[in-house]
Amino acid sequence: MPLTAQERSLALTLTSIPTAAGLEDRVVAFIEGWCFVRSAHLDLRRDDGGNLMITHRKAPRGVRPLLVTAHLDHPAFVVRSVTGRELDLEFRGGVHDPYFKGARLQVIDAQDRVHAARITALDAKAKPFKRVKARLTTPAPAVRAGDIARWDLPKPAIRRGLLHTHACDDLAAVAAALVAFDRLITRPAARHVGLLFTRAEEVGFVGAIHAARNGFVPRRARLICLENSRSFPHDSPIGAGAILRVGDRLSVFSPDLTNALGELFTAARSKDPSFQFQRKLMPGGACEATAFATHGLESTCLCLPLGNYHNMKDIEAALAGKRGVRVGPEFVSMADFESLVRMIEIAATGLKPSADWRRGSMKLMNRLHGAHRRLLRSRRGGR
Repeated sequence: MPLTAQERSLALTLTSIPTAAGLEDRVVAFIEGWCFVRSAHLDLRRDDGGNLMITHRKAPRGVRPLLVTAHLDHPAFVVRSVTGRELDLEFRGGVHDPYFKGARLQVIDAQDRVHAARITALDAKAKPFKRVKARLTTPAPAVRAGDIARWDLPKPAIRRGLLHTHACDDLAAVAAALVAFDRLITRPAARHVGLLFTRAEEVGFVGAIHAARNGFVPRRARLICLENSRSFPHDSPIGAGAILRVGDRLSVFSPDLTNALGELFTAARSKDPSFQFQRKLMPGGACEATAFATHGLESTCLCLPLGNYHNMKDIEAALAGKRGVRVGPEFVSMADFESLVRMIEIAATGLKPSADWRRGSMKLMNRLHGAHRRLLRSRRGGR
């Protein structure tokens, strides 16, 4: 089903919300409001680390839950102290040093008022986070320690099929999860599906690891982690469909679950050629699927191919030490966003709660082995 105007608006609004690792409260408030409207069908729980779990009130017992996960933070600045118009900030996330030089910032106070500032100095070797000095353009007595600052970027918009915004990673994935789950709420076959939203992914999978260790995630759960991953035009182009990500720079994800999704998506495409998806490794970064798998949970990843990863334009130029690099809005294709929503729906209805996907993988291997034997016989003249 094509995206509605309301679903497109949700994606635009959610990806515009200021957020930072450990300071995801504005995004959490948005999700709480979304759940409140649907409270007749949904339950919302939190663990002691601030992670959110949304499940159906009529979720079946004794079956394997399917959790669609995404993280709520994005690389951003956090104000440490204010002295007059001078700010001391730390940067929580991964962005290369050249992008900080003289960059303009938006500082958002507790009343959501925006104040302009400019970076004056960077301490790239500070631990655990880079330290930044900035100067407010005008006095702003309301700015306090703990406020969020982010790059000063144009107003988010959808233009020529692309969503240009502050934080696709990972709020576009959060939006896709909410859109898909909204479509699934009234389907009895999808009541085993839930949403897991984690905190502080950008500083080391903090929320995901905590949820895996504290029992918030059931041990038998299967996890489909949603991400936005840097697009490479020659390999993972924007506009060619969302991606079934088989691994990252650290690991290969749970093969049984990944293969099961691949079969479901391939079957869906054979029935509807307009449905597009890609299957890629995406080794440019690391994903929560690795964190969950490391803790013994079956997990894999679906992702949106992302432009201006972490708001960095011309990343290769920055790595080469060239001057003039600058930040810009992240962007994803709305067609890819629609593809991701469709993939979540297919997974939710196709991965049965009691299914043994290892058995399915064995069937696939047996078919491949049989084909190989037939090929060998034909080369031997039918013997």
